This record gives sequence, C-alpha cells and structure tokens, in this order.
Amino acid sequence: MKIVRFESGGSVHLGNEHGDGRITRLEGELFGSLRDTGETVVIGKRLAPLEPRDILCVGLNYRKHAEEGKQAIPTHPVLFMKNSGTVQNPGDPILLPRRLESLEVDYECELAIVIGKPCQNVSRDEALDYVLGYTCANDVSARDWQRQGGGGQWCRGKSFATFCPLGPVLVTPEDLPNPNALQIRTILNGRVMQDWNTNDMIFDVPALIEFLSASSLLRPGTVILTGTPHGVGFAHTPPVFLQAGDSVSIEIEGIGTLTNPVAEEQARKLTGV
Repeated sequence: MKIVRFESGGSVHLGNEHGDGRITRLEGELFGSLRDTGETVVIGKRLAPLEPRDILCVGLNYRKHAEEGKQAIPTHPVLFMKNSGTVQNPGDPILLPRRLESLEVDYECELAIVIGKPCQNVSRDEALDYVLGYTCANDVSARDWQRQGGGGQWCRGKSFATFCPLGPVLVTPEDLPNPNALQIRTILNGRVMQDWNTNDMIFDVPALIEFLSASSLLRPGTVILTGTPHGVGFAHTPPVFLQAGDSVSIEIEGIGTLTNPVAEEQARKLTGV
C-alpha cells in the first residue's frame, strides 16, 4: 500500500494511492488499523506522510560517500538527530536560513524508515517486523553550520526549519520487501547529482534498527534517515549548494519522487504557536 496524507475540506485525511494515480480514502489510524473504503477522493494538498515523534539520522552510511569525504568507514552507525520542526511537505519550499545565515545548504537523498510499534532491543532477524513503511527524505544540511558552527555536533547544521522534506507517500513493507536493493537519486534543476543503490549501505536497514533500538525505545512514529550516497553538493568541484529558485527532487525506486522548490527564509517570528 502507498499511504498518502493530505488536506481536504479543512481536515487531514489518509488515502491509498493506486498505480493508476487514483486515491481512495482510508479509515482508521496510521499506527493502528487502516481500512480502504474504496471511495475515490481528490486531495487538496499533499502533506508529509506523518508528523514524526523523533527523527534519528545516520551519517556516513554509504561506502562511496565516506570515500568522497575522505572519512574512515565507521565501526558503528554514526547517529545524530533533527528536531521535528525540520519536516516539510512535498511541494513546499526548502528555506535557506537567513536569521542564522548559511551560504552552503546541501541536498542529501535518503531512504527513510518509519517505525510502526514500540521497538526496543530487537534482533536483526525481527527488525523489519517493526517497520510501518518507507518514504523518501531529503536530509538538507547547512555545511557551514555543520562543520564550523555546531560546536562539534551536526544537529545545528541539520535542524533548520524545512530541512527534512518527507514523502510523497509511505510505502508499506509488503510492497517494498527489500529496502536494501533500491535505486536512489537526487535531481537538481534537471541534473542528476546522486545516482546509486541502497545496497551500498555500510549498515543495512535491519542492522540500523537493531543498533538504534539497543537499550533504547523507538516509539511509533520514529523516523530513521539511513544515510546518503556519494554525489552531495560539497563534494563537487566546484561545490554545488542550493540557491533560491532551484528545484530539488529525491527519487527512490518503488516509492516515487519527492520534489521541493528552494527559497530564501523571510526571517520573521512566529507567534501564537
């Protein structure tokens, strides 16, 4: 099943996107049971497939990406986090930070795992039983803040608003039985920047779930970003960073295409939130 989350008539709904593009309404809860009503619906606005509880991210998880950054192959998954305020919908803009200015905003195509039930100390063999589904993610990164402004931590450069687009659908495991055999690409303004396969992960999906759940509780709605392949912007000569007016798409085999425009942040304060 390809689950889509959308707004229509002032409310948020779930639907099942069929191969012919038709969407039928789902009844129930994303982390409970869902029933396809068979009723065809017209969506008003496509949303990120969920509002994550936590966003756990894995760095340096593709061999070729570690090589292009001249980094040693890690012995354990490299963990960092994004805050939930980074989530962005398909089609909505990635905002270049201006209050804390970044001139080195980069793209990263990633396969995202969504945990569907409480997950703690699970073994590799049972890890996929805890997956609700998979979606496309863009781990947008301000390289200047990641490398120089974060005090040795990556979270600052990775956690600006809109820096985690997700979508366009959440694909359930029966329709994506092997998450480590998928083509994955980034396309920037029509130019292919990253084009590789999830089989290059240093730690595959079961290994990541086993490691991240060890002595830790992953609650339903936890999103795990599994790392990016080689071809990120900073590794090009000269470097290629996102600019206002760009369009960046993440494509993953079996899931679809997540596209976002790029715009400059209008540094304003949100009130009443």
